[in-house]
Amino acid sequence: MAPRSLAAAALAALATATAACGESDEDRVRETLEGFESATARKDYRALCADVLSRDLIVKLRSIGLPCELALRRALGPVQAPELTIGRIRVRGDAALAQVTSTARGQRPSQDTIRLVKEGDDWRVSSLSGAQPPTPPRNVAGEREHEEQR
Repeated sequence: MAPRSLAAAALAALATATAACGESDEDRVRETLEGFESATARKDYRALCADVLSRDLIVKLRSIGLPCELALRRALGPVQAPELTIGRIRVRGDAALAQVTSTARGQRPSQDTIRLVKEGDDWRVSSLSGAQPPTPPRNVAGEREHEEQR
């Protein structure tokens, strides 16, 4: 093969390899969430602590006096057949929010928001927050009374 053809073939191979590795941040966030679901279902608390949760979240768990694996065993141990349906994912810089629906045997489905952060090349779960209650309607008359009492 001529040097020019060899260079073109090498360049084409490199471009193909790069395209295969070119996952978006959204794809990688989705993979992290799928790993979270899988490890939770297997009750693999070691994998959750080592591969899924952020360093800051693990530090928070330790600050309440529980090692990560023990905290997760207590929180997730009774959960049977957990499933996570991933909805919208928003990535902004090194932070992401994912809207998910979580279900488990014997429990009502829950609409949740999972916050993730980028640590190096990996996306990690940094907090879990349940569905937020709707904002209460404004009671203009009640607010005026309250303002007048101040």
